[in-house]
Amino acid sequence: MPGTASAALRQLAAQLAGAQQYPAPALYMVATPIGNLADISLRAVHVLGLADVVACEDTRHSGMLLQRLGLHKPRLAVHRHNEREAAGEVLRRLAAGQRVACVSDAGTPAVSDPGAALVAAVRAAGYRVLPVPGASSALAALSVAGDTAAEGFVVLGFLPARGAVRRQALQDVAVQRRTQVLFEAPHRIDALAAELAAACPHRTVTVGRELTKQFETVTTVPAQALPEWLAGDPQRRRGEFVLVLHALAVPAQAESHAAGAAGRDDPTGLAPAARDTLAVLLEALPLKQAVALAAKLTGAPRNALYASALERRR
Repeated sequence: MPGTASAALRQLAAQLAGAQQYPAPALYMVATPIGNLADISLRAVHVLGLADVVACEDTRHSGMLLQRLGLHKPRLAVHRHNEREAAGEVLRRLAAGQRVACVSDAGTPAVSDPGAALVAAVRAAGYRVLPVPGASSALAALSVAGDTAAEGFVVLGFLPARGAVRRQALQDVAVQRRTQVLFEAPHRIDALAAELAAACPHRTVTVGRELTKQFETVTTVPAQALPEWLAGDPQRRRGEFVLVLHALAVPAQAESHAAGAAGRDDPTGLAPAARDTLAVLLEALPLKQAVALAAKLTGAPRNALYASALERRR
């Protein structure tokens, strides 16, 4: 960002955000963009300008952000491996009456990012901790998921990497009725897709890839279709992923009990799982492609699926 533009941005931030009090000493938890620099809030710009020091998950990464905003601030490394020890330096800064801004590499600090231990230490020492809200990949994904059955949600972040704890986590995910938000890295997305397809094949999943960035992708499919969707284009495996597992509308027992009645009411004779799978695919794919994929995933007759799709379109 050119110098004149960053100076104008800081001036506007001061005009709009400067009326509020920003006490010192205090720790400010400042949300930063998850990909698009334009998503930074004017209040975040103002607070970063007021800060005496910035506690960063990665000092080089945050240094580039500060530079683009025309800010030159001392930086402290506060990351997952040194957070408790680094809290001591933050407390010394606070004891000297300073404002400390805490930022992660992207999004809101302490939400699946370092920061929680720092907040706990600062509070225990009797200092104020103030939030400066902003971008969140979890909330961004939830906003475009269209999860109509949602009644609250839980952000699970990254699942355990391997072994029995990962298997148990996947089992818990499969039976949890509430909406769940998962994060995944590109080199592990294929494995997670296969595991979700096996653990909860009919559960609806919204996948957000590279959210807010130039090549962002958002799609909603049944979990069992996720591996095939990823395989459909090599570009789909690149970038950072946020997955929203939609809420289960009814308990599994009620769904199976209703299957017979639903089958009798449906003139095509499709099972509820097949109809639900088809409905989700029709939102993202052309009719013929949705029918073909639904037949492959559910084993339901293609003629019945096609008739049901036409009925939905009418």
